[in-house]
Amino acid sequence: MISSRSTAAGRTLRAVRDTPAPVTYGLIALCCVLFALGPASGLVPGYGTGDALLAAQRAYFRRWGVVPAELFDGPAGAALTPATALFVHGSWVHLLGNMLFLFVFGAMTEERMGRVEFVLFYVGCGCGALLGYAVANAASGESLVGASGAVSAVLGAFLYLFPRARVTSLLPFLFFLPLRFPAWVVLPCWAALQWLAAERAPDGPGVAYLAHLVGFGLGFGYAWVRYGRRKGAKGGTAGDGRATRVKDAPAPVTEGERQP
Repeated sequence: MISSRSTAAGRTLRAVRDTPAPVTYGLIALCCVLFALGPASGLVPGYGTGDALLAAQRAYFRRWGVVPAELFDGPAGAALTPATALFVHGSWVHLLGNMLFLFVFGAMTEERMGRVEFVLFYVGCGCGALLGYAVANAASGESLVGASGAVSAVLGAFLYLFPRARVTSLLPFLFFLPLRFPAWVVLPCWAALQWLAAERAPDGPGVAYLAHLVGFGLGFGYAWVRYGRRKGAKGGTAGDGRATRVKDAPAPVTEGERQP
């Protein structure tokens, strides 16, 4: 039995290693597993139901998420929460929205950057996005969780690296007809919507649009500084994106991180 399990684990590890984007798929798998084991999924009976489940969720988000009011003046362990919060999600919609965009845009970005650089980029920009929100809302006692800031950074880097890549978008006001647009059209529009939403966002629980904007800016800025107009790994310039097609995805909109 132990031998068969070891063989299966070995095959799984080899399959992940041989994929063109093992970091992207590994991050998706890790986030999904952690969510399934946490109280927000509703799959673990040990967390209880009703009020007990809600209390468990609040405690879980507060322990592993970023609480701006505690980040700079709280316990020493709070300094680690920008990293742990990247792997905690508040709902199935929150998780699936983030993982969809990581799947669509992360693989190509990882292939261009390389595995080690991509994972450092993802975690670094994700933490930076959460810290940016925490600095701007230093008095907030709400828990901030989710990979939205890191995924937004991937979108920003993708825009610079593959500006002419065709992205299939489903637009509600056009009855969700699938239309293909270049990344330089779709992603700046997404960023503009985040900016407008951040300007109108009320105080209190809701979507942390500012974290999306900070992450997007960090990702684009990193790709611009790191790659410039130098030759890309597969020919052409780093900001080229000729003859590139992206897997189907709805219009880029990520679920927010703040929890009620």
